[in-house]
Amino acid sequence: MAKQKWVSDAAHSELTFKIRHLMITNVTGRFNSFHVEAETDGDNFLAAHATATVDVDSITTANTQRDEHLRSPDFFDVNKFRNITFKATKTESVDNDGSYTLYGDLTIRDVTKNIKLDVEFGGVVADPWGNTKAGFTIHGKINRKDFGLTWNATTEAGGVMVSDEVKIQCEVQLLKQQ
Repeated sequence: MAKQKWVSDAAHSELTFKIRHLMITNVTGRFNSFHVEAETDGDNFLAAHATATVDVDSITTANTQRDEHLRSPDFFDVNKFRNITFKATKTESVDNDGSYTLYGDLTIRDVTKNIKLDVEFGGVVADPWGNTKAGFTIHGKINRKDFGLTWNATTEAGGVMVSDEVKIQCEVQLLKQQ
């Protein structure tokens, strides 16, 4: 089969995360700028070579003060580490019906760890303008401390401000390149 290149459709893709705040609620954030590329044999994504690059400076949580803190050396240190990257290393079919486990190397602050993500393949379709699109819903979780994101504060009651676990949720629509 011929190699096929796919790129993310920014208007129809999103990368969000949730993290517990004060251990009582989740705060949602998103990265507004990221790029995904995949190379497949035809439309077969099971053996795809895929990478993602996230512009850390595009982080938003709908709170300017919190966003600036996340950009600071306490967290992502965007002046030193501009991007988060992900490179797929292996894909396994879970149920032969569009559910996959995706393994890959995630790099945050120059720390690389292999992570596991759950993927739901939505299929491949042609849009009304003749473009071929593929859709994916991706879920996962990481421990932020594994990547050097260790800042925290203790509350008066002895609890912590921010959980270690970060839940990742992505909706990715890929556009087949001609």
